[in-house]
Amino acid sequence: MIEIEDREISLIRPPVVTIRTAKPRDLPELNDMINLLAIHHGDASASTMEQLESDLFGTVPWITALVAETDEGLIGYAILCPLYRAQEGKRGMDLHHLFVRDGHRGHGIGQHLVNRARETAKGAGCDYLSVSAATGNIQAHRFYQYMDFTARPVTGMRYMQALA
Repeated sequence: MIEIEDREISLIRPPVVTIRTAKPRDLPELNDMINLLAIHHGDASASTMEQLESDLFGTVPWITALVAETDEGLIGYAILCPLYRAQEGKRGMDLHHLFVRDGHRGHGIGQHLVNRARETAKGAGCDYLSVSAATGNIQAHRFYQYMDFTARPVTGMRYMQALA
């Protein structure tokens, strides 16, 4: 028989996380995380707190932001943008950004943000939630498939025209 030593075992608990809609007080940390995500993808960020404030809380809010918060502050966010399929008469939302700070990944924070994004989209009368990930971002592809998103083929080209 193997003798097992009885001793105290300390388990590290992840922090208590609250997922909620962003508030004006979150703008500095939210803008910081947007910049961190841009850096992660090798992009430059032109995001400013003033623009973010206008897009989130202006006269005609353009986006919705969800944040993951602990006692230490914000550790993640998701940004939702409205979509519409006119030929089907269906509303949708695009999960435009999903980000969790280093040191907090792998604890289910992204899953909680996606789940709240689903609830938010359903509450707005949406029929679908969409998300995209760069072609080579296999880790993101796996995550979204795990979260029950279905891959759809890209058809055609997307064009853009600057209006300024």
